[in-house]
Amino acid sequence: MRKICVITGTRAEFGLLSGMMRLIQQSKQTTLQVVATNMHLSERYGNTYREIEEAGFPIDYKVPMLDESGADDSTATLKAMSCALVGFAEAYDVLQPDLIVVLGDRYEILAAVEAALIKQIPVAHLHGGELTFGAYDDAIRHSITKMSHLHFTSTEEYRKRVIQLGEQPERVFYVGALGVENIKRVPLMSKDEIEHDLQFEITDQTILVTYHPVTLSGSNPSDDINELFEALDEHPELHVIFTMPNSDTGGQVIAEAIERYVMQHTNRVRAYKSLGMKRYLSVMKYCTAVVGNSSSGILETPSFHIPTLNIGSRQDGRIAAASVYNCATDKASISAGLDHILSPEFRAIASKAQNPYEKKGTAQAIYDVISTYPLEGIIQKKFYDL
Repeated sequence: MRKICVITGTRAEFGLLSGMMRLIQQSKQTTLQVVATNMHLSERYGNTYREIEEAGFPIDYKVPMLDESGADDSTATLKAMSCALVGFAEAYDVLQPDLIVVLGDRYEILAAVEAALIKQIPVAHLHGGELTFGAYDDAIRHSITKMSHLHFTSTEEYRKRVIQLGEQPERVFYVGALGVENIKRVPLMSKDEIEHDLQFEITDQTILVTYHPVTLSGSNPSDDINELFEALDEHPELHVIFTMPNSDTGGQVIAEAIERYVMQHTNRVRAYKSLGMKRYLSVMKYCTAVVGNSSSGILETPSFHIPTLNIGSRQDGRIAAASVYNCATDKASISAGLDHILSPEFRAIASKAQNPYEKKGTAQAIYDVISTYPLEGIIQKKFYDL
């Protein structure tokens, strides 16, 4: 029986992976192993490892890496990565997985794959080939691609890019985005249920906001988030639901600023460390628009046929639906962007937009490959020249 080890470090990533994890868990051909790390194990970020367990997935190994009392800077991030590298080496010694599955472009996933490289464990990578020029995630994603052996991309264009990076075409599969499939797969809460659960009214002027640090911009995260706040102040009619940023360099600065902003606007603003997949998608379903610089606004939101205001350069390079409108990070641009996406004309465009990341059977397509693809001799890769 093939032991497939799924590694997760954030609440959003686990939500994306959960459907595929269920297929691995329920199959007689495969054994699911789960390694939780980074934000999942942090009080600061809501101890979201509990969401994994509550979903029915026992955690086989935990790899702590964050210093809860540490600084919010690049040195702290590097120290966390070094802890993760040691932790993953020990996890692999204990679990002895046949294959590791990772998603995306975060620094804890880079450490997990580096350890797998040295341990000679095959890696399956989801969401390779994408571009995000505004964050160091872009370089991390491509590095993970070069250390991986099976690749699952969210569009055909991204599949071609992974091949352009020298990967063998027969090992690169265009499957669509798991997050889009989750919208159709997961039974979402009714509007009354989610409002009762959050103790917050979702009006026809409610926006869902996620704002992460832009790690390659050279800008000050405190200045960036304050520009967003000032733009929101020019729209007092809006109800605002914040989800907190990830554990990137500068993320804690933004989180603390959001907490202060919520305290000043308790009548119309809320913030949550983690909504969990079901609540997050339910909020998105009933919101008027999604605002910020998260990949979710690009990948998932268009399937709800509501607008996305994508702020700044963090997601530059991603393929986007017609429902996504881009703006700069200053107050005037964000305020004008809010006016634009909330206009009847743009909302009509969003209502008809097609999501380029949508494809049927994403989780099943991934499972069919990772459960059966021959792993003998897969470690030694050859560069594929175009």
